[in-house]
Amino acid sequence: MLKIRLSRGGRKKVPFFRILATNSTSPRDSKFLEKLGTFNPLLGDSDEKRVVINKERVEYWLSVGAQPSEKVAKFLINLGVKGAEKYKATFKPKEKGSNLKKKALEKQAKINEEKASQSA
Repeated sequence: MLKIRLSRGGRKKVPFFRILATNSTSPRDSKFLEKLGTFNPLLGDSDEKRVVINKERVEYWLSVGAQPSEKVAKFLINLGVKGAEKYKATFKPKEKGSNLKKKALEKQAKINEEKASQSA
């Protein structure tokens, strides 16, 4: 299975990433099939050199069946690469405390039942 993902470079505390087409079983920074671009997180969001991608090659790898990682898919969608829209992340964070309230309500209901059974 083919993946389009990031490979870390740079030194300690100064990250630099290459965007690669690689086999999904190979380790993060090991061998790869083709270098497709770069990502420099230290540059500002508006800087055009922050994410540099060869669109033609990325479109080819997507057509062959390569799946981008979530971060790479986000870059591809922002740059308008054809075929990247279907890999859009669907993660939606839970509302803060939503699960706690449910547990607290269940606990309170259990306590109320115990009180009712003891008084009867």
